[in-house]
Amino acid sequence: MPAKISSIQARLNEEAKKLLAGLIVAIDERPAVVFVGFAVLHLTVWTALPIAIYHNLLLDVIEALTYGREWQLGSDKLPPLPWWLVEIVHQIFGREQFYYALSQITVLAAFAAVWALARPLVGPRGALVSLLLIDGLNYFHFTAVKFNHDVMQLPFWALAGYAYWSALRHDRMIHWVMLGLAMGLALWTKYFAIVLALPLGLFILLDRNARNRLASPGPYVAIAVALIILLPHVNWLVQNNFSPLAYAQLKSAPAGGPVDHILNPARFMIEQFWYLLPAFLIALPLVIPSGENTMRTATDFDRRIVTLLAFGPAATEAAISLVTGRSTQAMWGYPLWLFLGLWFVLVSGVELDRRRLTRVLATWAIVFAGFAVAF
Repeated sequence: MPAKISSIQARLNEEAKKLLAGLIVAIDERPAVVFVGFAVLHLTVWTALPIAIYHNLLLDVIEALTYGREWQLGSDKLPPLPWWLVEIVHQIFGREQFYYALSQITVLAAFAAVWALARPLVGPRGALVSLLLIDGLNYFHFTAVKFNHDVMQLPFWALAGYAYWSALRHDRMIHWVMLGLAMGLALWTKYFAIVLALPLGLFILLDRNARNRLASPGPYVAIAVALIILLPHVNWLVQNNFSPLAYAQLKSAPAGGPVDHILNPARFMIEQFWYLLPAFLIALPLVIPSGENTMRTATDFDRRIVTLLAFGPAATEAAISLVTGRSTQAMWGYPLWLFLGLWFVLVSGVELDRRRLTRVLATWAIVFAGFAVAF
């Protein structure tokens, strides 16, 4: 009997090795197929789980159905774009299952933009690892099952990051227009997008390579596109005395004393670190020293841009809290870490060989399954 069990285990190990070898070949030769496979798995699991478990609509979706049917240009709480989208889904499909699918499709749209930026910088293996790392964050599955403004931010922030890098590197007008479009729609989604706009603007002013783009019309076209998109909502805000500011102040309480200027940003960053722990776990194989660096296509300028995208918005939010002393919400971290995985891959300086890639895939699978079981 023990010999038979050992034989079965050996056969299973051999089949697993063949499957892994085929997957690695597919990553190198058919990366788009692998991305689609990853997307289908993510969509299927995190749409099916809430459908199976929840017997009532979530509060955020009920709120969206309440506000969205009015088709107003603004509200006393938040910008209306996510509510409009829920209303469109309601009118077309009319079934609650599609609200959960909408959340995950939104997440995957953001992942597609991250993938598009990662591919030319770190290749198909690095791009996949970049996605696996951030897929370890609960923001992109566990808590993203409820479609709301936080989830809706994700594709616009990711698109803005991709367009920003493309515009600075290639200075093509299409990318500047794309950047303006993404930022305008991000602000239609949630005013929190200002913490993305500020570091992007500062970087182009302060970085020696990025500053050269100020001599081209691109940055000004991006600003103009964003303003044109925002104009109807800004007009509504003026006509309604900027009523959402009261809600924003309610969600971010003012400092009660000098200590809050330290405690509030510190608490926010500690909360974010806690949420990032699964991603750090998946990234562990990248910290093991190795010889060759496969990221030959990434320049120092690329690394500076990715570092900005990975940490600039979070640093901006912490700085605002430090200066004003206002409190923060942990869930504001949804869009902050979209490019953290790519940053890890870029700065690790390791070759994503078969052994290292296997460890990353195995750790991600454990984390992914753990979140699903916990849900």
